[in-house]
Amino acid sequence: MATYKKRGSKIRTSKTKNDNSFIDEVEFDGESTTQEVFDSLDETASRSEKWLEENAKMVYTVLGVFLIGMLAFLAFNKFVKEPKEIKAANYLAYSKSIFKKAETAKKDMDSLYNVALNGADNKYGLLEVANKFSGTKAGNIANYMAGMAFLKTNEYDKAIEHLNKFSSEDEILEPMAKAKIGDAFADINQLEDAFNYYKQAATIRNNKFTTPMYLFKAANTALEINKFDEALVMFQKIKNDFSDSDEAKQIDMFIKRAKYASK
Repeated sequence: MATYKKRGSKIRTSKTKNDNSFIDEVEFDGESTTQEVFDSLDETASRSEKWLEENAKMVYTVLGVFLIGMLAFLAFNKFVKEPKEIKAANYLAYSKSIFKKAETAKKDMDSLYNVALNGADNKYGLLEVANKFSGTKAGNIANYMAGMAFLKTNEYDKAIEHLNKFSSEDEILEPMAKAKIGDAFADINQLEDAFNYYKQAATIRNNKFTTPMYLFKAANTALEINKFDEALVMFQKIKNDFSDSDEAKQIDMFIKRAKYASK
């Protein structure tokens, strides 16, 4: 009878008294190794069970705290945050409509912006929505619109204050808010601050619309405060990376200007 001999095994052949045939007895070294693995697993499982038994109270306490936390979070979103968001959006609707009218008006813009900011006819203005509903999406947008309204009515300190409270992940709106803060500083002749905010506006997002626009503003402001090398870098970035933009159309002239000024 043929026998397959595995590597690492030991074969012992013996002849019985009652039978002239040979019985091949194969003993594998691997059998003992496998048994050791199972024994080790059993031992580990036993230790784990013992640890759970000894620390059951702590485990259940941790799980209970986690579960309570999850339920509290879900309840807060359902019964506090969501209703507050809806209420804030409703209160914002009036001042938002007045703000839009002011944006397109050809006269009485200041008075419209004032109504948008402060409200009328027992309706909330942007300032009240931003204050009473801070932490909501509507409150956040109210800060942005309030900042823009103050900027249009030449109240630059208040514009800077409210625009700095605004935050967004939007590709266009976030850099635009930073640039408007830069505009406010530029209007009060704080050009160093204006330059820093224009740089933020240019780098906080990278797209073909806002990036070259605010690089151009930052570079021109850099020229005014004698940061010629930084201006040159920004002008060249517009030429190299945003050659299709409006800002790139006459960029060689600005590059020459920055190079000449830096000498």
